[in-house]
Amino acid sequence: MPDRVSKSARIRSRLNHPIIDSDGHWIEYEPLALEYLSRVGGPALVRRYKEVSAPFGALARMPLQTRRDKRISQFPWWGVPARNTLDRATAMMPRLMRERLGDMGMDFAVVYSTGGSLFAPFLRDEEVRRAACCAFNIFLADTFRDFSDRLTPAAVIPMHTPQEAIAELEHVKELGLKVIMMSSLIRRPVPEVARKAPEYLRYALWMDVLGLDSDYDYDPVWRKCIELGLAPTFHSSVQGYALHSSLTNMVYNHIGHFGAAGEAVCKAMFLGGVTTRFPRLRFAFLEGGVSWGCRLYADLIGHWKVRNVQALAHIDPKNLDLAQLTRLVGQYGSDALRQKFDPAQVSMGDSAPEQLDDFARCAVRRPEDIRDRYVPNFFFGCEAEDPLIAWAFNSKVNPYGARLNAVLGSDIGHWDVPDMEEIAAEAYAPVENGVMSAEDFRDFTFANPVKLWASLNPDFFTGTAVEDEVARELANFDRNAQQASLR
Repeated sequence: MPDRVSKSARIRSRLNHPIIDSDGHWIEYEPLALEYLSRVGGPALVRRYKEVSAPFGALARMPLQTRRDKRISQFPWWGVPARNTLDRATAMMPRLMRERLGDMGMDFAVVYSTGGSLFAPFLRDEEVRRAACCAFNIFLADTFRDFSDRLTPAAVIPMHTPQEAIAELEHVKELGLKVIMMSSLIRRPVPEVARKAPEYLRYALWMDVLGLDSDYDYDPVWRKCIELGLAPTFHSSVQGYALHSSLTNMVYNHIGHFGAAGEAVCKAMFLGGVTTRFPRLRFAFLEGGVSWGCRLYADLIGHWKVRNVQALAHIDPKNLDLAQLTRLVGQYGSDALRQKFDPAQVSMGDSAPEQLDDFARCAVRRPEDIRDRYVPNFFFGCEAEDPLIAWAFNSKVNPYGARLNAVLGSDIGHWDVPDMEEIAAEAYAPVENGVMSAEDFRDFTFANPVKLWASLNPDFFTGTAVEDEVARELANFDRNAQQASLR
């Protein structure tokens, strides 16, 4: 290992707080992972797993004409470090990652898997999916157990049904794992197509956003998360779907897809009233940045102001004064309009649904309610080079003086991080450039991660390298909360 001190390490040495990475990545060695799957389900299940996962590799190199015929988008390819062999090895071996964390300028890291997160919880074969998640989580617990002072892995939770999610949540707790990655945007068949033309189901899937309009009630899952002290996190993707489905261009498909996926689920959690019913829950949406979160927050407030139940009176067709409209047509209408006009033919828009209040589930009575049920509950993973992180902390721009909970997610181990040792330096650059304050950076890399990970589990950082600093931060949170309650 080189003796030089990295710029990231030098920056960290000047700070009076730790840097916590809330979204690093590990590249698991698949043959070893499959050994665990064999222990859980036997060799036959391993063969089935290989059969259902094999097509993913073929998608990247599929001929263009076949793509056109089947409308299959360009699948991601070349996604992990290669020329930087040290970084590749670091992403594969937690012992080396732990040793190099200081060179990256970081004190503690939450580590998500690569293949396990992308495939295991999304497989359609229920038996294979549940066994794969179970085996993979055992693999994670065994692999990271000796490095828990600085690294903690994220377990994978299948969400096709609440029952399987709850079963794996309980298993994860037994294994001693503290972080979970839940599958979301579950691809489900359109029932009518399944009945009438099952051979075309691939073209007729809908995405379940869990919190709104789902086939299932996921409230038991959220209650179980609170009971077990596990904050739900999502690493969802819409690559290959809707407006992220170029046949030839992976970059086209990749740009914005994490944000679009995160927004879909976050919006459902809010409008579905999940944060109203479970105000203690903290949700994290990773790798998509925070700009979409700022925009969604402002959009929810803007929509509520013009589409709350009272405001709907302004567009209720029964409030249209046809007599006045007729007079105005006679006074200002064109000859053709005056000759043709019939007030009985004016569209009244009587096709309203039974439920007019789109905000009923979240019980919003004033715009500040949106702030109070959105800002504390949602966290947004931002990569170090993201130039829009500062938006989260701009209380002059965000409605009602909000500061959104952006957290650093390095994404080390993946293609968009050419050098792991530049992470903290890149993250700190906005401070040096005057875009973010030192307080913003502290929130981004320390205070907000503590709020996320320790919100339901105050012992999350016990026994880690940052235990003492976190304990002081939690005590500070408590003092501020007590002072706020007295005001």
